[in-house]
Amino acid sequence: MSAVELSARDVEAFRGVIYRYYERHGRSFPWRETTDPYSILVSEVMLQQTQTSRAVPKYRAFLDRFPDVEALASASLQDVLEAWQGLGYNRRAMHLRQAAIDIVARYGGVVPRDEASLRSLPGIGPYTAAAVQAFAFDLPAVVMDTNVRTVFIHFFFPGRDAVDDTDIRPLVEATMDGDNPRRWYSALMDYGAMLKQRHDNPGRKSTSYNRQSRFVGSDRQIRGAVVRLLLDGPMELRTLVDAIDAEESRVLDIIDRLRREHMVALDDDRLSIPRQR
Repeated sequence: MSAVELSARDVEAFRGVIYRYYERHGRSFPWRETTDPYSILVSEVMLQQTQTSRAVPKYRAFLDRFPDVEALASASLQDVLEAWQGLGYNRRAMHLRQAAIDIVARYGGVVPRDEASLRSLPGIGPYTAAAVQAFAFDLPAVVMDTNVRTVFIHFFFPGRDAVDDTDIRPLVEATMDGDNPRRWYSALMDYGAMLKQRHDNPGRKSTSYNRQSRFVGSDRQIRGAVVRLLLDGPMELRTLVDAIDAEESRVLDIIDRLRREHMVALDDDRLSIPRQR
């Protein structure tokens, strides 16, 4: 079934199923209790590749420490990385801080609402930009996450094994509740989360589905270990390499990548978190 085949009655029936479930079983999250664009931006960056249960306490603590975009923009990278520990993917924290700096410098401290401006910020891709538009500004952007894909694959592509976003997107557009995108996407995401629990995760049939790689022994684990050690203070390169249980050449390669990303700095064989950037 394609979007052009959906009648007004089809759309109304589909929305009815989703909203009825949401009214009875809608989940409560702190980012759903605010429309502050900065808070929404923080939540969306945190929720990239992080489960909601892990993100909730970190979200609250992060906003306590950096309550607005100006506070985050003026914070040191060390402070931001410290607040981010436990969430993984430290690059997200670095990008979020740089996005705050850009918002202050280019937009007067006001999170932009248009897609082009949002996507010009570090670490903000199509999904995060659309999510900020929908949840902070109640705009009918096309938000495509794993839960949304799961819902549409379940209802409209039950016999397909590989469903592309180009097939799903027209349906998302056709069934959009333009009067309340914020509530609609919350409902869709909750319905998708339920489907994953009750079924064999229909979202796996999406061509965009990526199973998260094993953490133990991964580059991600080593990257995290390097940053965590340096948050306690600068270290001699040799000392840090010896402290990580991995092949030396691999650790050195990862440190080199972290340096190119400006996550760590090397000066006279001493590694540290850069003070300012």
